[in-house]
Amino acid sequence: MNWKDQEKIAVVTGSSGIGLGVTQRLLKDGFGIVLCGIDATENAKAARSTAGKPIKIVQLDVSQEDAVKVFANSLAPDIDGIDALVNCAGIQPYGTISTTTPEAWRRVIDVNLSGYFYMSHFLYPLLSSRKAASIVNIASVQGHSNQNNVLAYATSKGAIHALTRAMAVDCAKDGVRVNSISPGSIRTPLLEYAARELSQSDEDQEETLRAFGRSHAIGRIGTVEEVGGLVAYLVGPQSGFCVGGDFLIDGGLKAKLGV
Repeated sequence: MNWKDQEKIAVVTGSSGIGLGVTQRLLKDGFGIVLCGIDATENAKAARSTAGKPIKIVQLDVSQEDAVKVFANSLAPDIDGIDALVNCAGIQPYGTISTTTPEAWRRVIDVNLSGYFYMSHFLYPLLSSRKAASIVNIASVQGHSNQNNVLAYATSKGAIHALTRAMAVDCAKDGVRVNSISPGSIRTPLLEYAARELSQSDEDQEETLRAFGRSHAIGRIGTVEEVGGLVAYLVGPQSGFCVGGDFLIDGGLKAKLGV
């Protein structure tokens, strides 16, 4: 692909779930996409679902500083600037302060937080060269309020909110807008995994997902397409005055009292 022919270019991390939904929406909006994912199987699925589109899929572990640096340097000869970076890659193990192992803690922070930092840091020269670029960090409602048994995940998502604010203040002078999105329950492989852990069968899993949805004011779980639509807004010109915000897309979950 000749990247010089692409008017707009976005880098997205996470090749399944929200990352793939964002990719498919931005492709519709005319972006050329560099999609980064750690899982070769999910990368292959993403390649099949986006065949014929202006997309390059790269196997990358965003938690590895050297690998992200090499990736960023590899883009520079072909791409003179990036219009959007969407940090989606994340993991969610379960555990409390007692049951979360130090190894699990480090892995969550490495992927969910350091991965966002590494991608933003090493791609920043390409973003700031545009003078009107956007970074969107996918956080979570669990950065605001959280369930039981999600210590490391909730901590990482709360830290993403702080990271986003700090980046936004520093980067605005370069014309790079930084915002975060906090989804509620969105139907992704991660949410389906959570439902399976609580269910005995596929039929039970679907009922568990419906129960998740009933906890939201709107009465259902969200879709990756809906998150993709919000990302499209935040990386587009209509959101030019949105800087340092956290945008809920949670079906009223935070607005609804659980009593």
